[in-house]
Amino acid sequence: MSLPHAILTALLEKPSSGLELARRFDKSIGYFWSATHQQIYRELGKLEQAGLIRALPAAAPARGQKKEYEVLPAGRAALTAWVAEADDPRPVREPLLLRLRAAAVVGTAGLAEELRRHLELHRRQLAEYRAIEERDFPPERDSEEDRLRHAVLRGGIGLETFWTEWLTETLAAVGERGKD
Repeated sequence: MSLPHAILTALLEKPSSGLELARRFDKSIGYFWSATHQQIYRELGKLEQAGLIRALPAAAPARGQKKEYEVLPAGRAALTAWVAEADDPRPVREPLLLRLRAAAVVGTAGLAEELRRHLELHRRQLAEYRAIEERDFPPERDSEEDRLRHAVLRGGIGLETFWTEWLTETLAAVGERGKD
């Protein structure tokens, strides 16, 4: 996935200003594809220059007014083509896993504390995802768009569930227990 595709997706969901887009990003797409506000603004300029989006005309020109962007047909076509492309899974690059491997040869001093910290972070993220699921995906919401968005959220829930279970088991393996 790339930032331009994430931005095109978000703008197709709702035309937005750069600031609105960055705020929406922080609450949704940012959970699985992070970007700084500066990166988003820079990418908006590139997408506009490439003819994939455009700034909507302002009702009344004003200095410092926020530009609101929408996706042009070329942008929709580019996103549609990207959705259909093949993409291999990325190798995992998780520093915590490397720390465990290193601990196997140098010892586990301090490792349990870091594992507990990670466990707490993943528990919090899991709770947040479950709250979003309860709030945003009641059983009566069953459009294709909702099912696909819910699938993304369920993927996040599955990953956080994995991490909380794995970290709990790993703490036991190093002689510690996670705080339940």
